[in-house]
Amino acid sequence: MNAHGKIAVTGATGRVGRHTVELLEADGHDVVPISRSGGVDVVTGAGLADALAGVECVIDAATGPSPDQRAATDFFTASARNLKEAGERAGVQRIVVVSIIGCDRFAGGYNAAKVVQERALLSGPIPVRVLRAAQFHEFVPQLVEWGRRGDVYHVPEFRTQPVAARTVAEALAELAVDGGPEYSEIAGPRAESLVELGKLLAAHRGDAARVERVIDPGDPDAELYASGGALPGPGAMLAGPTFEEWLESAQLDLQRA
Repeated sequence: MNAHGKIAVTGATGRVGRHTVELLEADGHDVVPISRSGGVDVVTGAGLADALAGVECVIDAATGPSPDQRAATDFFTASARNLKEAGERAGVQRIVVVSIIGCDRFAGGYNAAKVVQERALLSGPIPVRVLRAAQFHEFVPQLVEWGRRGDVYHVPEFRTQPVAARTVAEALAELAVDGGPEYSEIAGPRAESLVELGKLLAAHRGDAARVERVIDPGDPDAELYASGGALPGPGAMLAGPTFEEWLESAQLDLQRA
């Protein structure tokens, strides 16, 4: 595509989208931020045709409002359909979508919804590049907090190689401008245990609560998460910072609400 062509970013106010917009604008691109708060809805299609006018590439970083599999699947099915249809009419040359490493290995949940999204976009007339990312550093506090019971964090056995949202945004921007393989992966510099990440987070907060490892026997994917099903393959791009480095530098309020 044109070195400084017009690029639209869905989910432009989200964890990855806002960094993507910032990076592209800093590189001189004409960026169209797409978000519900900005008056464009990828699910209903409202405002999408006007937003994509003259756009050469769409970076799809929009996320559904719910982690529930059915709700997320409905969201991604609608957004993929609308982006394909409006994009084709607008003459969009490429769609770059962020997904999840290992999503096609898991039985259900948000992972399954992302697979539906990938397949829906790839079935359309516009060339698509899928960037599967590891869990974001920014999600770790939320993942740990879900299991808080009094003075104990109950954290599932989960091997991951977390990556900063801004690092993912850098890779998305590169794919938008330069292209790349149909599928690629990006992860952080090293494999981690969510339990150990929880301990680092608690220590950083000065939180005296214990972090305990748990296994949910009712989760069909529990064994796969524990055995490394969410870890990147040998060809993945690996980039820092580590979670510990990110904690030290992140300008975020990581104190528990």
